[in-house]
Amino acid sequence: MASKHDGFRDFVLDQLSELPGLTSRAMFGGYGLYQGDRFFGIVHKGRLYLKTDRLTAPHYRDRGMKPFTPTSTQTLKNYYEVPVDILEAPDDLLAWASQSAQG
Repeated sequence: MASKHDGFRDFVLDQLSELPGLTSRAMFGGYGLYQGDRFFGIVHKGRLYLKTDRLTAPHYRDRGMKPFTPTSTQTLKNYYEVPVDILEAPDDLLAWASQSAQG
């Protein structure tokens, strides 16, 4: 049975369709995004989180984005929610995702 969040995953995959080797796999009650074997993103409950590092995380925090928190006791501090304006701009999202996949 399809999840109500499968449509959002499909939207994200469509927005990132130019990213070579893009796949998704079920995880965390959502989906992990991979470029080849490199894990770089999480689609969870209608939100997209991308992997960050010390250079990219401030771009997310400066926009008020929060890290991925799959449970009340677990936070993945290297994965931040993508701002809506980036999510809705395919070229910008592709650039942010490419940077995450390389890091």
